[in-house]
Amino acid sequence: MTLLVRGRDWQHAHPLALDATLACGVLICMIAGSFVEPHGSTGPYFGRAPDILGLILMLAGAAALVLRRRHPMAVLGATVGVTVVELLTGEPRAPVVMSAVVALYTVAASTDRPTTWRVGLLTSALLTGTAMLTGSPLPWYSQENLGIFAWTGLASAAGDAVRSRRAFIDAMTERAERAERTREEEARRRVAEERLRIARDLHDVVAHHIALVNVQAGVASHVMDKRPDQAKEALAHVREASRSALNELRATVGLLRQSGDPEAPTEPAPGLARLDELAESFQRAGLPVEVARSDAGTHAPAAVDLVAYRVIQEALTNVQKHAGPGATAEVSVVRVGSRLEITVLDDGPGHPAPEASAAADEASRRDDEDREARDGTDPERGGHGLIGMRERVTALGGSCTAGPRYGGGFRVHAILPLTGATGDGRAEPDARTTTGTAAAAGPTGEN
Repeated sequence: MTLLVRGRDWQHAHPLALDATLACGVLICMIAGSFVEPHGSTGPYFGRAPDILGLILMLAGAAALVLRRRHPMAVLGATVGVTVVELLTGEPRAPVVMSAVVALYTVAASTDRPTTWRVGLLTSALLTGTAMLTGSPLPWYSQENLGIFAWTGLASAAGDAVRSRRAFIDAMTERAERAERTREEEARRRVAEERLRIARDLHDVVAHHIALVNVQAGVASHVMDKRPDQAKEALAHVREASRSALNELRATVGLLRQSGDPEAPTEPAPGLARLDELAESFQRAGLPVEVARSDAGTHAPAAVDLVAYRVIQEALTNVQKHAGPGATAEVSVVRVGSRLEITVLDDGPGHPAPEASAAADEASRRDDEDREARDGTDPERGGHGLIGMRERVTALGGSCTAGPRYGGGFRVHAILPLTGATGDGRAEPDARTTTGTAAAAGPTGEN
């Protein structure tokens, strides 16, 4: 196999040398055939010598084959010409037709099928007709004349078969290369999508928990001197929120582990089933949250369930960061036909608290600027929260809108298709409302 591959590579690198070798082989065969007398009394025998003109014609035909792949039609014309001259003048005949047969095979192997049929029929008719008309004293149907017809037809058929096989192999090779390129592009696309999804998850986790830590740290700083017990409680909330953030970061980054790494956590992904826990975590941070649901009996697909949770989490995080003190939030989850509608409202003016310390005032001013960016008044300072929400919802075929409310506050509205819902497509009207107030410290239980 190695020798075959090397020979093939050498052939592609030195095509002229191969054609010269073939021409020498054809010349040797023609000269050897010219010594054969096919019509002896006891059968064919080596007993005649070719004439000078025959040797010159054989040499000319073989020399033309050196250029057979560079100029196939010209070489075919030259070899047919010397063959016709030999048939008209040669007596006895020399097998110059062998060069024309090789040239015809080359034309058939390097052109298309219609050209092969036209050139093959023309060459066969010309050479066979000339041989039959000038074959005296032999009859027109002698085996030499029929042999010319058979060899030219065989050369055309063989060349066409070789060309078809080469075209088939080239097509299969091109198809395999295209499939390989497609697989590589698909793999790159999936890697990019997975990176974007992980980036969104990381943003949701960090933004939510850092917002809680920021609020509780500000409270602790404000009441540290006058109410140390409340400061300790706020610091406890900071510790719990940071622990939850670390756990979620560990779970998210765990998706990037290799096969030899420790097992991933078996905790279920966040979803609407943990919405009350999410609301409770914000309530402990000082944001009253009212949750109203009318989606009993709805079995949302895992992707829809996760996106709905993340949208609510991000929207409440924005309320916590930007709405200002005294703001309240309302969350509604409603099943409408084959869609799930998520709405998050707040009534916060977005102004800093007058009783905050100097550090809190500075943080509030920065939050106001961030809120302006979120509302669209300063797009260059905008973050990725709303962009991430829209991308998540759009990826599932839904829609997401966000903007200021008339009279103050902010509204986030998302519509998600329930492509995997079960049942008859209708949810029972079972609304649940939970009004959030400040609760005792404890584990957040979310994320």
